[in-house]
Amino acid sequence: MSGYGNFATYYDRLMGRVDYEERGDYLLQVFARHNMTPDSLIDLGCGSGRMTRLLVDKGVDMIGVDVSAEMLSIAMTETPPDSGILWVCQDLRELDLYGTSNGAVSTYDCVNHLTGDGDLRRFFERLYFFLDPDGLLVFDANTPYKHQQVLGNNTFVYDTPDVYCVWQNQTEALTTRMTVDLFVPKGNGYARSTEHICERAYTTQEIATAARGTFTLVAVYDDLTFDQPKDDSQRLIYVMKKQ
Repeated sequence: MSGYGNFATYYDRLMGRVDYEERGDYLLQVFARHNMTPDSLIDLGCGSGRMTRLLVDKGVDMIGVDVSAEMLSIAMTETPPDSGILWVCQDLRELDLYGTSNGAVSTYDCVNHLTGDGDLRRFFERLYFFLDPDGLLVFDANTPYKHQQVLGNNTFVYDTPDVYCVWQNQTEALTTRMTVDLFVPKGNGYARSTEHICERAYTTQEIATAARGTFTLVAVYDDLTFDQPKDDSQRLIYVMKKQ
């Protein structure tokens, strides 16, 4: 499973155009559409905690889980001490919490970081123990189309005042290996660091099969809508119910 080391420092700056408020509202709309108003949720792959904090502001008790200690350090630094958020540094394949929550969310392709054979099944098996009966899991995932047609073997460049980022992809089948070079201004030059990240795209059938015996797939939507998936959808929303 991919983690974020040096990249954690600049992640939020490089995600500056992302509308967390829109996605947070949409997640709660998904729960409402499936007859749930959650009091408590687990944010799986919470990163620096922006979505976690946003959902707390909307009245939900939150647990934030991430494998990256660097990301969680940022999350705790930027979170008011009275937020009530429990931050947990754990691999999602080895989830071990106390008690259960109404449901769980996972955003911005965290599930795609489960790249090993059997990883997705282990994720579902572990999460199963920490959701209430009929608890809902709502997560997004980058599609095979995006991996093959958008990420591909392409290079992307992000230029911000704080960091210059060169993102190089190598895609084989449905797995994309990413080399992220960060150039940070230092004196008259730049300090360079490199991060290696890997993502794997899953078909809807693969997701349903991996969840067999733990979760039932109840809906799949095109990103941020309640429309059916399209052939060129780049991100899909999955709604799963604990069996």
